[in-house]
Parts: sequence; C-alpha cells; structure tokens
Amino acid sequence: MTTRSPRRTPVVEARFAEVDDLLRSNVEDGVELGASLCVIHEGETVLDTWAGWIDRERTTPWQHDTITPIWSISKTVVNLAVWVLHDDGVLDVDRPVGHYWPDFAQHGKAAVTVLDVLAHTSGLPAWSPAISVDDLYDWERSTDDLAASSPWFTPRSAPGYQLLNQGHLLGEVMRRTTGLLPGEIVAQRITGPLGADVHIGLADHDDARVAPVVPPRPIELDPLDPDSIAARALLQPFVHVRESTTERWRRGQIPAANGHGNARGVALAQAAICHGGEFGGVRLLRPATIERLLTPHVSGVDLVLGLPLTFGPGWALAGSLPSASAPGRRCFWGGMGGSVVVNDVDTATTVAYVMNRMRFEHPVGGTPHVTRPCGDSRFDAYLAAIDRAWKD
Repeated sequence: MTTRSPRRTPVVEARFAEVDDLLRSNVEDGVELGASLCVIHEGETVLDTWAGWIDRERTTPWQHDTITPIWSISKTVVNLAVWVLHDDGVLDVDRPVGHYWPDFAQHGKAAVTVLDVLAHTSGLPAWSPAISVDDLYDWERSTDDLAASSPWFTPRSAPGYQLLNQGHLLGEVMRRTTGLLPGEIVAQRITGPLGADVHIGLADHDDARVAPVVPPRPIELDPLDPDSIAARALLQPFVHVRESTTERWRRGQIPAANGHGNARGVALAQAAICHGGEFGGVRLLRPATIERLLTPHVSGVDLVLGLPLTFGPGWALAGSLPSASAPGRRCFWGGMGGSVVVNDVDTATTVAYVMNRMRFEHPVGGTPHVTRPCGDSRFDAYLAAIDRAWKD
C-alpha cells in the first residue's frame, strides 16, 4: 500500500551528474543490468535516478516504479518497525523475548532480549535442528521450532548473523503484541504513510513491476567446516536465488529476506533516522531512540560471516566494513548481491542503491569463506562519487 505516487522523471541535482553518468555508464558496459539510486539530504530528494533493464534480454527498460528483491535490506525495514512499536509503547526492546513469547524462554534463552535479536546476539543464528525451505513459509511451524531451539553459543558473547531467522524471531514478538505479521506492520506504520515502495509480502498486482534478480557468478571461497556455526547457519536451509522468482517468495512472510523495493522506496522508509525521527510529516521515532540505534551493542568477529563487525540494534555501524563505513554516525546494511542503504545522521543523508544484477565479491579484511555481505565495488564507486559531490 502506498499513499503517494512516485515521480516519473529522475531528479539529478547538477552536483550529482557524475553519479548519474556512472550509473548509465555501468549499464552500457554491462556492469549493471538495471539499478536505482536515491539520496535524501536535509529533507529533500537530491538524487533519484534509475537506468537499465528489467530482463536479461534487455527488452523492457527499468522504470520509475520498477522494484526488485532487496534481500537483507528487508531486515532493516523490519528492525525499524520494531523500534516504531517500541516508541509507540506496544513493546519494549529491553524486555526478554520470552516476556512476549513464553515458549521462547526455554532451553537457555530466558535472558535473550528483543535488543539481542535486533543486534544479532541472540546466540541463535538459525534453526536447530535445521528446517527446510518449505518450512520457512509455515509461520507457526518455523516459530515453534525457534522456540524449541537451544542457543548455538552464549547470547551476547559475540555477533552471530541471523541470516534467515531474525525476521521470524522479531516477527513473532510483533505478532503477539499487535496481532499482525511483520509485513502488515511495515505497511501500516512505515511504508504506507510515507508512500515508500517497499513490501514484505508482495501483492499480486505488483508482480508486473518486478525485475527478477540475475544470479551472481560464483567466486572461489575457502571451504567451510560443515559442523561449524557458519556452515550450519548459511546452509540450513539454503535458499537459492531462483527461489525469489516464485510466487510463494513474493507473497510470503520471510521478513529477514523476501522484501521487494527500489532505491527511492528504501531511502524514504529510512530517512526519518537522519531527520530526527520524522520525515514527510510522518513521525516514526523519538530522537533519543535514534541515539540508541547508533550505540554499539556488540563488536567482534561475527561467528557466521567471519568478519569483524560492530552492530547496533538493527544496523551495522560506521567502521564495520569498507562500504559506507567512513567515520561518523552512520548505520547501514545491505542485501545479498550488492544493494545497500546508508543512514548518515551527522549529515542528515540517506543513500540507497538497489539493483537486479547480483554480484559476489570477496570481503576485505576477513576470512574468505563467505562473500562480502554489504555492498560491492559498484556501490563503493557510487558512494565515492556522492561524497565528491558534497565537496564540489
């Protein structure tokens, strides 16, 4: 649901012409198939551009309202919704998950808080025992299995990226406090009022706007010990990229991963973080809550991703990764294959990048058993050009 029509022509302030040119050059050179970029600064959209194609055959141009799978950017939208409910007084992120979901408190999880889940320190990066991809779509079974699981490591002792289950963990708390599933809350409290074209659970009438993602080329990675936390979390279950083309993926509630959107929608949904908690006349957060988003909850080598990370409650924080990690009060995260959202509170700027040609690259400064989890060299170049624009 949206309440505002998206603009049909790009917005490119003169100082951002280099960014727009780079996007179009990347399409011409085949670096991109189709993509969108958006920058919101001090309450104004200063860059909202798109280029390329929806399909591999390059027969259908990317339009102003084209959307595509955004993978783990979905997490940041759902995490924002949790904080909105916190500020609404519907739930308290400092309470144990078991306060709202009593069955979850068993097997050593009684002290795990909602905040721990937001910051990937629940000690439960996936289901144990493993579930199937089919089970992901069965909300009752998948959440019951999480409640019956034991932590894989001591909660709060280290980050352990909750690849597919973060949305189910938070979503069940949301469901028990509101009676609604995560996608419904996101639509009612965030994306609908803001007119942000982001969806957790896509309506069938939006299918025609979807640009299917193009799977990335494999890259060589170090083998994982099949019994390791990383292997078990990343592969049990393993969701192939082609799953995103299925009707069940589009309609389902897999809140950590199955969102759809474009750069404008992602930026609109999160711009309030950089604008004192309110954007477009819609109040989402208290200023004090934004300070909490920027406060480190855990730092260390993530036991799933194998990279040194600093997580706040919902996003990675500045200094964690090369992409978007310039000094300052920035929170950010990305989706598999390249998409990114960056919230720079110091400059009141939100930057979003969403594309359909996925790309895998080796991480910088980490063990190469997983691909880079947030952004890639394409976004690095766009962000560098955006940073140069501020200096011109």
